[in-house]
Amino acid sequence: MDQLVQHLKVLGFTEMESKMLIVLAEQGAMSGYEVAKRLGVSRSNVYAALQKLVDHGFVLLSKGEPTLYKVLPIEELTRMIMDQLQNSIRHVEQMMPKQTNDVTEFFSLENEKKVFERVRQELNRAKQEIIVDVWAEEAQLFREELEQAEKRGVKVFWSVVGSVEEHRLRRMQLQIHSGQQDIEELERQRSGRKFSIVIDRKWSMLGMRGEGLPTKALVTEHPAMLELLLNHFAQELVLFELEAEMGPELREKFGASFERIYRKYFQSGYQG
Repeated sequence: MDQLVQHLKVLGFTEMESKMLIVLAEQGAMSGYEVAKRLGVSRSNVYAALQKLVDHGFVLLSKGEPTLYKVLPIEELTRMIMDQLQNSIRHVEQMMPKQTNDVTEFFSLENEKKVFERVRQELNRAKQEIIVDVWAEEAQLFREELEQAEKRGVKVFWSVVGSVEEHRLRRMQLQIHSGQQDIEELERQRSGRKFSIVIDRKWSMLGMRGEGLPTKALVTEHPAMLELLLNHFAQELVLFELEAEMGPELREKFGASFERIYRKYFQSGYQG
C-alpha cells in the first residue's frame, strides 16, 4: 500500500485521501464510520476528507442509513485524474510568466546519475549533429543513444581516447598522439577523465569523472564554450589527417606523434 499511496500523493491527493481511495477500492461501498475504523483515525477527519473526494467527483455518495461511499471504477478514476492534470498543465503553459532564454548561463551538475540522465535526454533530442570527445570508459555509456541518433539521421562524430580497438566504436575514431597522451595520463591521474559533448552546435557539456572523484559537469549554450569545444575537436581532426597523410615526414621532423612539440610547451609544467 505504501508505494501506491506515494504515487497517489504525486497526483495531488493527501495521504489520508490516498488511503481512503485504496480502502474503498478494496472493500467496495463503506460508511464513514467503517472507513475511519479501518484506517484507525478519527471520524471527523475521515468525513471531511470523504466530502472533499465527493466534491471532486472521485467518490460517489449514496444517502441512506447509513450513508455509503464508493470510489469510481479505476478506469474512470484515472481518466478523470488525467483530464484534470492535462487541464492544469495547459493552464500553466499559457499563464506562466515567460522567461528569457539566456544562453550565456552556465549550469553545474553533480552526481553521476544526474549528469548521465541529462546527457541521454539531450542525445535523444539531437536533430542534426552530435560531437563526442570522451575516454573509452565513457564511450560505452552513451553508445545506445548515439546509435539511435544515427538511425534518426543525425551525424555522429567520435573522438575516443584509450582502448578504441577493444570497443570497436563506429564512425570517427581518433587517437590522441602519444606525446599528448603522456600529458593526458598525468591529468587523468590527478583530475579524472574529461569528456565533452556538443549537440547541434548550440548545446554543450564539459565534464569529468573517474579516478575516485565525483562526477561533475558544466552545461551551457554559451557561444564561447561551444567555439572552444568545436575548435578542440577540429584540431584533433587536423592532427589525425596530417599524421595519416604525412606520418613518416612528421615523425622525422618532430618526433613520434609530435612528442618534441608537446614536451617543449608542457613537460616542464608538470612535477613528478
